[in-house]
Parts: sequence; structure tokens; C-alpha cells
Amino acid sequence: MLDKVGEPGSSKATFYELLGGVEKVRELVERFYDIMDTDPKAAGIRAMHAQDLTEAREKLFMFLTGWTGGPQLYIERYGHPFLRARHLPFTIGESERDQWMYCMIRAMHDIGVEEPVMVQLGNALWGVADFMRNQAGEGK
Repeated sequence: MLDKVGEPGSSKATFYELLGGVEKVRELVERFYDIMDTDPKAAGIRAMHAQDLTEAREKLFMFLTGWTGGPQLYIERYGHPFLRARHLPFTIGESERDQWMYCMIRAMHDIGVEEPVMVQLGNALWGVADFMRNQAGEGK
């Protein structure tokens, strides 16, 4: 999970606090999956998910809440996330990573995350998304 991050021009705070807490994390996740569900640019990663995105939405919300510095909802319910192991059944290459990041950056922009926070959080999430790759190249 993330340690405290420095808010540009301010004292240290968590991404959870910088985003605006539980309501904003929920809004981010809902917008992320709305984009993934409807934007043709995300068709590759949408195809990896079940038709009903309810469980995926809830799990990402719980994970991101804790990962950004809020309550450890995911760990309390499911234990350690073991992200890479949980994603191994899926073919994830650069294309899938980039589609996921496209949805996340667009979601942050759409819900009004301040640009300095968006850049810092985007960089942190890119590192995680890139770590999920299990294919050397483009994936599917």
C-alpha cells in the first residue's frame, strides 16, 4: 500500500485524503468501470471481465480505498490482495495495461481530481498496472 505522499505545496497527506475520502474513491471506481464498459478503446480489458461488473466494482473500490491510505476494506474481507497472482489467469500485456490506465486517467479527469494529484496518483497506479503484465509484448 502507499505511504504518505507529499501534496504539492502542502504537508504530507495520503492519496485517500487528497482524493477526498470514501465518496470520491467510490465515484472514481464507478466512473472507471462506466468508461471501461462503454468506450471502444477499453474493449480488450472489458472482455476480460464478467458481463455484470458489480463484483469488480466493489473489489476495486475496497482495494483502492486501502491502497490509497484509507480503511483496509479489501484486506479485512479477502486478506492480502496478492495482485499479481490474482491477475495471472489473464493475458496482460502493454495494450491491456494501457487500456486500464486510459480508463483510470479519464475517470480521474472526469470526476475532477486536481491535476497535481492526478499526475502523482497516475504515476503510482502505472507502476502497479505495469507490474500486472505477464506478457512481454502487447498481450492479446
